[in-house]
Amino acid sequence: MNVRKGTAYGLGAVGKDMVYALVSGFLLYYYNTVLGISATFIGIIFMAARIFDAFNDPFMGIVVAKTRTRYGKFRPWILCGTILNAIVLYGMYAVPVGLSGKPLLIYVSVAYLLWGITYTVMDIPYWSMIPAITQSGKEREKISVIARSCAGLGAAFPTALTMALVPALGGGNERTGFKILAGIIAVFFVIAELITVWNVKEVKQDDTKSVRVKEMIKALMHNDQALVVVVSIVIFNASLYLTQQLGIYFFKFDIGKASLYGVFGMVGGAAQILSMVMLPVIRKKFQCKQILQGAIGMALTGYTILFALGTFGVKNMVALSFAAVIVFIGFGLATVLTTIFLADTVDYGEWKNSQRNESVIFSMQTFVVKLASAFSVLIAGVGLDLIHLDKQAAVQTAGTLLGLRVVMIVVPMAGLVWSSIFFTRRYRLTEDVMKGIITDLKGRNVEYDKEAK
Repeated sequence: MNVRKGTAYGLGAVGKDMVYALVSGFLLYYYNTVLGISATFIGIIFMAARIFDAFNDPFMGIVVAKTRTRYGKFRPWILCGTILNAIVLYGMYAVPVGLSGKPLLIYVSVAYLLWGITYTVMDIPYWSMIPAITQSGKEREKISVIARSCAGLGAAFPTALTMALVPALGGGNERTGFKILAGIIAVFFVIAELITVWNVKEVKQDDTKSVRVKEMIKALMHNDQALVVVVSIVIFNASLYLTQQLGIYFFKFDIGKASLYGVFGMVGGAAQILSMVMLPVIRKKFQCKQILQGAIGMALTGYTILFALGTFGVKNMVALSFAAVIVFIGFGLATVLTTIFLADTVDYGEWKNSQRNESVIFSMQTFVVKLASAFSVLIAGVGLDLIHLDKQAAVQTAGTLLGLRVVMIVVPMAGLVWSSIFFTRRYRLTEDVMKGIITDLKGRNVEYDKEAK
């Protein structure tokens, strides 16, 4: 993997995760607080759209895997999905001012559904490229670190700057500010993915044998290690997304200043990126499974500190930033590791089932991540109404603030504990096991070449 290709691939992650962060971190707030739509309605609609979209993901993976063009099977879909998603992104935040009542609810529901579908068209082939453009081992680990680090960087920009940029861009009008910001991010997104598509080409593979859809699904369902990884990912991401969706509420109504959420996100984002970059160094002393356990332990520690600060009324930004550093270092390490684990299951699936199905396996990652997002946004939406959050009140009741901390912090902590136990007990692809699998696969390829001659 040369520097140019690695940089181009990473830039694509920056662009697409800027988009994802703007939607996952602020769309609930925008629809609920700016447009005045019920949080419970938003939660239900978002969950329904996410579930619908999630069930489309495996089919998109199959479509990508069956694609045969002169430009490969990944890049055409990345380009097409990016352009469509950028248009829909702008439309979600450019809701016509005259809309209200049922027409408004229909508009936001359809827009969100279309955004999820078009994001899938781009996202699945993007991540599916990793096993196809790298060799297993250090090269794959390197590109995974680059991509996830750049994704963290992309997510950090909207998280850190949105609540400062929106009033400035809109002249004090949040509705206008969100629309302009969405347009800026959409343009950058298209440019970034164009650079990726132009510079990153997959390694040519033998396409003489066409695998039927039924065979591919069967191969996936027999990849027990891939299923372990994706189940762990859904619980892990549900915990992360729940905190992200409610973070802006925590800082606006509990801390008392929404713009400080940007500082919190910037510090946390920087810590997350640093942890991703440092992973290769840490890997010299510890195995991936050990690092994952430590990462989740760090996230739990940070959550505990954050809950204590909220409970005792400590609103010092330095203390809150310290909690952010601890939480996001853990999330950063775990995020990269799950990508490495999933990429390794591609080799495991080929070794076990004699079929290499990158797109199908990676589509399962987006499938479960979207399920996680669906349930987390439902919990967030219903939770906001259950704790009786009053968006117009200057001061919330003590019970409301406690409920906000429980939903935002305690529930994610429980999810992290469960996912850690589940993964530790069931995942078996250690470094030594993978070395044996790769050696065996190379031997099979040599034998195949001899037979072909």
